[in-house]
Amino acid sequence: MIAPAPDDPVAGSQERVATMAKAAARFAPVESQSLSDRVYRQLREKLMRGLLKPDERLRLREVALALGTSETPVREAVFQLVRDGALELKPHHYIRVRRLTVAQYLEIRDIRLLLEPLAAERALDNVDAGAIEELSAAHARLVAAEAAKEYEPAIRANFEFHFGLYWRSGMPALIEMLENLWMRVGPMLNLLYPHGHPQYAVRHQHENILDALRRRDRVGLTAAIRDDLLEGGRNFLRHIEELEAEGWREE
Repeated sequence: MIAPAPDDPVAGSQERVATMAKAAARFAPVESQSLSDRVYRQLREKLMRGLLKPDERLRLREVALALGTSETPVREAVFQLVRDGALELKPHHYIRVRRLTVAQYLEIRDIRLLLEPLAAERALDNVDAGAIEELSAAHARLVAAEAAKEYEPAIRANFEFHFGLYWRSGMPALIEMLENLWMRVGPMLNLLYPHGHPQYAVRHQHENILDALRRRDRVGLTAAIRDDLLEGGRNFLRHIEELEAEGWREE
């Protein structure tokens, strides 16, 4: 059999087909945003905002019904969240929201102490009077919800206060890191109330954050962010230490 000449159009066509076949074997076509991505985003948001609780079991069928989709994209999203460390897969495909040990919480807190002041400091140039008003409103919702003992709205308002600031940093890579951290710690915030209720020696650190934003005070802003994590989280840390001492350990 005589091989076709290099400039033979038939040979060229066959080569292009072979190249395309190889590419198809390596890559699958994707939509701009797949259904599993949308499910992943919804579950991620719920975790960050504390709408799912530690040890809460997730049943694929129930989640799929709630979201109006099939189980396949839910399964894909859930296994991505397992890889992210926000959910855990127990024996017999038992899926639940992961709870953190004290050591895990402290590790995440140490990272947040570095990243959240940075996000706030970088956001300062993008914070105007309207943004400060929005943050003040989120803080007011938090205080009102705590006073009314409406703890789930309080947790959501706290998230909206912090990320209402951090999202203005203009640093998408940093925001992704922070969202990944809050995705893991968000469910644990359900343990804040009533036993780990934040308390402050003088005034709420959110007020110090707002004052620093008004003054354009970078040093005061980053200090208030750190103090909010440490002072505001003191009772929470004590509470989860007590729970762990009583036997609430990771299985």
